Amino acid sequence: MIKKILVANRGEIAVRIVRACAEMGIKSVSIYTDADRQALHVKKADEAYSVGPDPVGGYLNAHRIVNLAVAAGCDALHPGYGFLSENPQLAEICARRNIIFIGPPAAVIRGMGDKVQARQAMKNAGIPVIPGGEGNLKNVAEAVRLAKKIGYPVMLKATSGGGGRGIRRCQSEDELKRAYERVVSEATKAFGSADVFLEKFVAHPRHIEVQVLGDKFGNVIHLFERDCSIQRRHQKLLEVAPSPQLDEEQRQTVCALAVRAAKTAGYENAGTVEFLLDPEGNFYFMEMNTRLQVEHTITEQITGVDIVQEQILIAAGEPLSYRQEDIQRRGYAIQFRINAEDPKNDFLPNFGRITRYYSPGGPGVRTDAAIYTGYEFPPHYDSMCAKLTVWALTWDKALARARRALLDMGVHGVKTTKPFHLEILKTPEFREGKFDTGFIENHPELINYSVRRSPADLAAAISAAITAYHGL
Repeated sequence: MIKKILVANRGEIAVRIVRACAEMGIKSVSIYTDADRQALHVKKADEAYSVGPDPVGGYLNAHRIVNLAVAAGCDALHPGYGFLSENPQLAEICARRNIIFIGPPAAVIRGMGDKVQARQAMKNAGIPVIPGGEGNLKNVAEAVRLAKKIGYPVMLKATSGGGGRGIRRCQSEDELKRAYERVVSEATKAFGSADVFLEKFVAHPRHIEVQVLGDKFGNVIHLFERDCSIQRRHQKLLEVAPSPQLDEEQRQTVCALAVRAAKTAGYENAGTVEFLLDPEGNFYFMEMNTRLQVEHTITEQITGVDIVQEQILIAAGEPLSYRQEDIQRRGYAIQFRINAEDPKNDFLPNFGRITRYYSPGGPGVRTDAAIYTGYEFPPHYDSMCAKLTVWALTWDKALARARRALLDMGVHGVKTTKPFHLEILKTPEFREGKFDTGFIENHPELINYSVRRSPADLAAAISAAITAYHGL
């Protein structure tokens, strides 16, 4: 059994992993930069060690982090999500240093991280993929030729992309030509690869993903699906499990496809297979995330399975704790991402001191957070303050509980997306469980934009906010 785990992450997910370790009788080790010295994950772990002054680079130095794990006497490392969680080099370094990596093998991370390679593997396994090219684009001329063949609109995507970055929708040849160099540049800066590919744009899709677990013995199960269709600029805002938009036949279809995809990849540990569902009822494989997802909480609420603890057991060489027939779903769960952003100012990040924080409670309410009263919310990281998850037996009761819990929650000192979520709950489409990825786009009344910014203006505003924060 694993005895001591280094958590190679920060924030609420690091706190989540530390809590799982505590329940399993496993010692936990947190890491932190100077900016995170007073962070909650540092306070909660059994031990904590500095990884230097660089607020971001400290969490991205794989060799240093693994060396620290060895020095601290850890026998395993959990990458959480973001940072190095989908970096195959981290898994390889862990293997060389005899540290158990709590995630899939490096070869699987690498294979699924390459969207073109993953797409071809799924196609070979008979899993539907979105119409598009067979490989990476050589140049803009090839992109134009392929777009004419499959028809506009098209999606230009970074091959190594993720998290909603490196994606552009192109309605015409002119747009495609303008977007090509931008996407290549963004892909190079964000992912270290200039490779891009082209797919047909699927209009009005639902974004459906399936949680899977696989062990070292070839067993793979699913934990049902999540609906992640409520998005802004390809970034998820809230998630629902199970999807109120699927009938049982569709649910069985997409879950079976996800299990087949995981087996095709030789998958071990927790992963998520993401699909688009078009208005005609066709599912298309989009990508596989080889890590724990932000929204894993709603799957845990409807199934009762502790996914993080399962990750640890699988990494330790244990067979799955559950058979597929053991997994039963019950009720509905909704997760709200409470970000330190101002919805009335184009979602500009909002940094500063949390002057007061009240966590909501009561039946069916769960809060995963890394903030507390007096905490200085730093400008260097993701803007997420907390994840509020509600559960109830029926969809209508889940909606009522969601509103009550959001009103219960108090985050003062910084602006958050809480008011925005309350507005979403009022919309007839969401209340009826009928929404697609264009929901926010089609409801401009949800946001009272006092300022509409171009990407360049927004970047400048964020830089100014960071400068002002440091000047306080």
